[in-house]
Amino acid sequence: MDVATDQLIRDVTEDDAEAVQKIYAHHVLHGTASYDYEPPSVEDTLAKIRRIMAPGWPFLVAARGDDVAGYCYATQFRDREGYRFTCENSIYVHPNWLGRGVGKQLLKALLPRASACGFRTMIAVIGGAEPASIGVHASCGFEEVGRLRAVGFKHGRWLDNVYMQRSLMDQE
Repeated sequence: MDVATDQLIRDVTEDDAEAVQKIYAHHVLHGTASYDYEPPSVEDTLAKIRRIMAPGWPFLVAARGDDVAGYCYATQFRDREGYRFTCENSIYVHPNWLGRGVGKQLLKALLPRASACGFRTMIAVIGGAEPASIGVHASCGFEEVGRLRAVGFKHGRWLDNVYMQRSLMDQE
Protein backbone atom coordinates (compact mmCIF):
# COMPACT_ATOMS: atom_id res chain seq x y z
CA MET A 1 0.00 0.00 0.00
CA ASP A 2 1.37 3.42 -0.95
CA VAL A 3 1.24 6.55 1.14
CA ALA A 4 -2.22 8.06 1.44
CA THR A 5 -2.85 11.30 -0.43
CA ASP A 6 -3.28 13.28 2.77
CA GLN A 7 0.45 12.89 3.54
CA LEU A 8 2.12 16.30 3.93
CA ILE A 9 5.85 16.89 3.62
CA ARG A 10 6.77 19.99 5.61
CA ASP A 11 9.64 21.60 7.47
CA VAL A 12 10.27 20.21 10.92
CA THR A 13 9.27 22.35 13.88
CA GLU A 14 10.60 22.24 17.42
CA ASP A 15 7.24 20.72 18.40
CA ASP A 16 8.19 17.64 16.31
CA ALA A 17 11.21 16.82 18.48
CA GLU A 18 9.43 14.18 20.56
CA ALA A 19 8.00 12.40 17.51
CA VAL A 20 11.38 12.49 15.74
CA GLN A 21 13.06 11.15 18.88
CA LYS A 22 10.59 8.24 19.12
CA ILE A 23 11.08 7.27 15.48
CA TYR A 24 14.85 7.34 15.81
CA ALA A 25 14.73 5.49 19.15
CA HIS A 26 12.87 2.62 17.48
CA HIS A 27 15.57 2.31 14.82
CA VAL A 28 18.36 2.55 17.39
CA LEU A 29 16.85 -0.20 19.53
CA HIS A 30 15.62 -2.54 16.78
CA GLY A 31 17.48 -1.77 13.55
CA THR A 32 20.92 -1.59 12.04
CA ALA A 33 20.68 1.64 10.03
CA SER A 34 22.08 3.52 13.03
CA TYR A 35 25.06 2.29 14.98
CA ASP A 36 23.92 4.09 18.12
CA TYR A 37 23.15 1.71 20.96
CA GLU A 38 21.21 4.16 23.14
CA PRO A 39 18.59 6.56 21.79
CA PRO A 40 19.18 10.26 22.35
CA SER A 41 16.84 12.20 24.62
CA VAL A 42 14.14 14.55 23.36
CA GLU A 43 16.37 17.43 24.46
CA ASP A 44 19.27 16.03 22.41
CA THR A 45 16.93 15.63 19.44
CA LEU A 46 15.74 19.22 19.75
CA ALA A 47 19.36 20.38 19.85
CA LYS A 48 20.06 18.37 16.69
CA ILE A 49 17.06 19.91 14.91
CA ARG A 50 18.31 23.37 15.84
CA ARG A 51 21.89 22.51 14.76
CA ILE A 52 20.72 21.31 11.33
CA MET A 53 18.31 24.19 10.76
CA ALA A 54 20.79 26.91 11.87
CA PRO A 55 22.77 26.98 8.58
CA GLY A 56 19.51 26.65 6.61
CA TRP A 57 19.85 22.98 5.77
CA PRO A 58 16.60 21.07 5.14
CA PHE A 59 14.97 18.97 7.86
CA LEU A 60 11.61 17.63 6.70
CA VAL A 61 8.84 15.53 8.21
CA ALA A 62 6.10 13.49 6.61
CA ALA A 63 2.97 14.37 8.56
CA ARG A 64 -0.47 12.79 8.64
CA GLY A 65 -2.55 15.17 10.66
CA ASP A 66 -0.75 15.56 13.97
CA ASP A 67 1.29 12.35 13.52
CA VAL A 68 4.81 12.21 12.09
CA ALA A 69 5.24 9.22 9.76
CA GLY A 70 8.92 9.88 9.08
CA TYR A 71 11.62 12.48 8.75
CA CYS A 72 14.73 13.29 6.76
CA TYR A 73 17.45 15.87 6.64
CA ALA A 74 20.60 16.83 4.79
CA THR A 75 23.83 17.98 6.40
CA GLN A 76 27.26 18.78 5.04
CA PHE A 77 28.99 15.46 4.30
CA ARG A 78 32.10 16.33 6.33
CA ASP A 79 32.89 19.42 8.36
CA ARG A 80 35.88 20.61 6.32
CA GLU A 81 35.23 23.56 4.00
CA GLY A 82 36.17 21.62 0.88
CA TYR A 83 33.07 19.42 1.43
CA ARG A 84 30.65 22.38 1.57
CA PHE A 85 29.00 21.40 -1.72
CA THR A 86 28.39 17.77 -0.73
CA CYS A 87 25.68 16.67 1.68
CA GLU A 88 24.70 13.44 3.37
CA ASN A 89 21.08 12.51 3.90
CA SER A 90 19.38 10.71 6.76
CA ILE A 91 15.90 9.22 6.49
CA TYR A 92 13.93 7.42 9.20
CA VAL A 93 10.35 6.17 8.98
CA HIS A 94 7.95 5.34 11.80
CA PRO A 95 7.68 1.52 12.08
CA ASN A 96 3.93 1.67 11.30
CA TRP A 97 4.72 3.30 7.95
CA LEU A 98 7.62 1.17 6.73
CA GLY A 99 7.21 -0.13 3.17
CA ARG A 100 4.46 2.34 2.30
CA GLY A 101 6.41 4.90 0.31
CA VAL A 102 7.10 7.43 3.06
CA GLY A 103 10.89 7.22 2.73
CA LYS A 104 10.78 7.71 -1.04
CA GLN A 105 8.38 10.64 -0.71
CA LEU A 106 10.68 12.26 1.84
CA LEU A 107 13.80 11.70 -0.28
CA LYS A 108 12.13 13.14 -3.38
CA ALA A 109 11.24 16.27 -1.42
CA LEU A 110 14.72 16.51 0.09
CA LEU A 111 16.63 16.53 -3.22
CA PRO A 112 15.55 19.98 -4.49
CA ARG A 113 15.72 21.46 -1.01
CA ALA A 114 19.34 20.31 -0.62
CA SER A 115 20.17 21.68 -4.06
CA ALA A 116 18.64 25.04 -3.10
CA CYS A 117 21.11 25.14 -0.18
CA GLY A 118 24.02 25.00 -2.63
CA PHE A 119 24.76 21.30 -2.37
CA ARG A 120 25.75 19.73 -5.71
CA THR A 121 26.03 16.10 -4.63
CA MET A 122 24.17 13.99 -2.08
CA ILE A 123 25.70 10.96 -0.37
CA ALA A 124 23.78 8.23 1.40
CA VAL A 125 25.72 6.23 3.96
CA ILE A 126 23.52 3.19 4.51
CA GLY A 127 24.37 1.52 7.78
CA GLY A 128 23.77 -2.19 7.88
CA ALA A 129 23.52 -2.19 4.08
CA GLU A 130 19.75 -2.13 4.61
CA PRO A 131 18.13 -3.46 1.40
CA ALA A 132 15.03 -1.25 1.71
CA SER A 133 17.15 1.88 2.03
CA ILE A 134 19.33 0.85 -0.88
CA GLY A 135 16.16 0.32 -2.95
CA VAL A 136 14.66 3.69 -2.04
CA HIS A 137 17.87 5.50 -2.92
CA ALA A 138 18.30 3.58 -6.20
CA SER A 139 14.71 4.44 -7.17
CA CYS A 140 15.63 8.13 -6.75
CA GLY A 141 18.69 7.98 -8.98
CA PHE A 142 21.43 7.09 -6.49
CA GLU A 143 24.20 4.72 -7.55
CA GLU A 144 26.25 2.52 -5.26
CA VAL A 145 29.80 3.86 -5.19
CA GLY A 146 31.35 1.84 -2.40
CA ARG A 147 30.98 -0.64 0.41
CA LEU A 148 32.87 -0.77 3.67
CA ARG A 149 32.74 -4.32 4.95
CA ALA A 150 32.22 -5.24 8.60
CA VAL A 151 32.76 -1.71 9.92
CA GLY A 152 29.84 -1.63 12.36
CA PHE A 153 28.88 -4.07 15.10
CA LYS A 154 25.34 -4.24 16.41
CA HIS A 155 22.87 -6.90 17.54
CA GLY A 156 25.67 -9.45 17.71
CA ARG A 157 26.85 -9.16 14.12
CA TRP A 158 29.23 -7.26 11.89
CA LEU A 159 27.61 -4.86 9.44
CA ASP A 160 28.59 -3.24 6.16
CA ASN A 161 28.09 0.39 5.15
CA VAL A 162 26.97 1.05 1.60
CA TYR A 163 27.79 4.40 0.06
CA MET A 164 25.45 5.71 -2.62
CA GLN A 165 25.75 8.98 -4.50
CA ARG A 166 23.58 11.23 -6.64
CA SER A 167 24.21 14.51 -8.40
CA LEU A 168 21.87 17.35 -7.49
CA MET A 169 22.73 19.35 -10.58
CA ASP A 170 19.43 18.41 -12.26
CA GLN A 171 17.53 19.87 -9.28
CA GLU A 172 18.49 23.46 -10.11
